[in-house]
Amino acid sequence: MRVRIATRGSPLARWQAEHVGALLRGDDPDVEVELVIVETRGDVTRDRPIHELGGQGVFVKEVQSTVADGDADLAVHSAKDLPSTAAPGLVIAAVPERGDPRDALVGSALAGLPIGATVATGSVRRQAQLAHVRPDLVFVDLRGNIQTRLSKVPPDGALVMAAVALERLGLSSHVAEVLEPAVMLPQVAQGALAVECREGDRATVERLGRIEHASSRAAVDGERSFLAALGGGCDLPVGAYVTASAGGWRCEGLIADLSGATVLRHAEVGGDPVALGARVARVLLDDLGGSRLLPRS
Repeated sequence: MRVRIATRGSPLARWQAEHVGALLRGDDPDVEVELVIVETRGDVTRDRPIHELGGQGVFVKEVQSTVADGDADLAVHSAKDLPSTAAPGLVIAAVPERGDPRDALVGSALAGLPIGATVATGSVRRQAQLAHVRPDLVFVDLRGNIQTRLSKVPPDGALVMAAVALERLGLSSHVAEVLEPAVMLPQVAQGALAVECREGDRATVERLGRIEHASSRAAVDGERSFLAALGGGCDLPVGAYVTASAGGWRCEGLIADLSGATVLRHAEVGGDPVALGARVARVLLDDLGGSRLLPRS
């Protein structure tokens, strides 16, 4: 049986697609995996920061279209790249076991950065949180695949990357410090994979259900619920992290201004991660003043 997996062509994206293919073969040794490589807008437009291109969605739309049009059976994404609303006709049929959701510094640990050091990152979330604890830092944009980024560590500075990306490519030796969520709250669904297929493709939906990791799915759904409650047009620095708790689930959310001068965080525990994520977002917006950070229409 052949399964066509749509994916971007970067080494990390291919690793992720091959990982899902291996999970599917483990369930059914007769499965033959074919990668369908897709170039996205985010891959083509490399001279502008991600948030200027529209943020979430710039690395997934063309991949999703490949599945929707029937040229592939499923798509593998970094779950953090997916918009909070589902693509028409597609469904996230599986979230395999999540990797490390944390961010990492390459080049220098945070405490080792001299006053006025340069930090490279293309993420407003990372920049705002680092600026909040170290307002002396200078930030420059960072784009490209993992190897390209690793070649751009500023002299006497650092760059910020997802710890899981380095781990998956066998490059963890480059990590100077893994930032705990208390310092850097992760991006929604960071470290997780999302596997999409056509909503009506029952055979593929059922097959993908066998590689679902229940607790990872619950955490990702809770974090995506947080993002959805903020509103699809929110391009401010935001983050969320859902973990299992004695009370069921714990969700911590964050919203900040672009400068990092204002960083609002709130955490709650509850039984339903989806309802919890939405509630944390509403508290940040309505009770803690986050709505004042949103651009006025």
